[in-house]
Amino acid sequence: MRLLLVEDDDHVAAALVAVLGRHGFQVRHARSGSEALDALVPDGAGPYRVVLLDLGLPDRDGFEVCGRIRDRSRVPVIMVTARADTRSRIHGLNLGADDYVTKPYDTGELLARIHAVVRRWPAPPQDGRPQAAPATAPPGDPEPLAARGIDLDRKRRRVTVAGREVPLTRKEFDLLALLAQHPGVVYRREQIFSEVWRSGWEGNGRTLEVHIASLRSKLGLPTLVETVRGVGYRVVAEPPDEDAPAAGSGR
Repeated sequence: MRLLLVEDDDHVAAALVAVLGRHGFQVRHARSGSEALDALVPDGAGPYRVVLLDLGLPDRDGFEVCGRIRDRSRVPVIMVTARADTRSRIHGLNLGADDYVTKPYDTGELLARIHAVVRRWPAPPQDGRPQAAPATAPPGDPEPLAARGIDLDRKRRRVTVAGREVPLTRKEFDLLALLAQHPGVVYRREQIFSEVWRSGWEGNGRTLEVHIASLRSKLGLPTLVETVRGVGYRVVAEPPDEDAPAAGSGR
């Protein structure tokens, strides 16, 4: 299993490479953002299953590197950084990072998080081209959001509203796909974080709020995802009466 480690501190990298090697990973170490991006070009050695990305790189900020990775690949990215503030965590997740681990970290926990994201994403073909993410529900199931004009294509990971494709980040799509499985059912915050972020809810409340707000804004349907105060969120599949076109209105 190949892993790309992006870390400018050689001492930190050497220790981590040794640990990962003992657990069956083939690690390539990149010391800069440019080197990391170059390493993602298919080289015949097989695709990477995960990227461990430090944010404090010598040539460019790790957030920029994450954005560039996400533009070209769906390889899972785990940010491993000393930046522990909530704003950085939210920004990283919004850019498409699959997880965010702060230094100093427990090596056992880091390994568990690596295996968690690897389980979620099947191995891409050997030419390095990414596969579509696994669907959160069988693709043959009827789409429950048709009344809202939403087509949620889980296989291709595409969302359209009234025929207009809406670009969503990976986490936004996963969040919508989870809530849409059972419209009207309230998903607790803890459950959402466990299934979408594969991490605990404690201390991550603002991250979920940001993603919910972004979904409402991008879809143009502020009443689609309802907040159940003190519990969690649910999808409202049927539009409210006030949103329905009035008879004879010409709308």
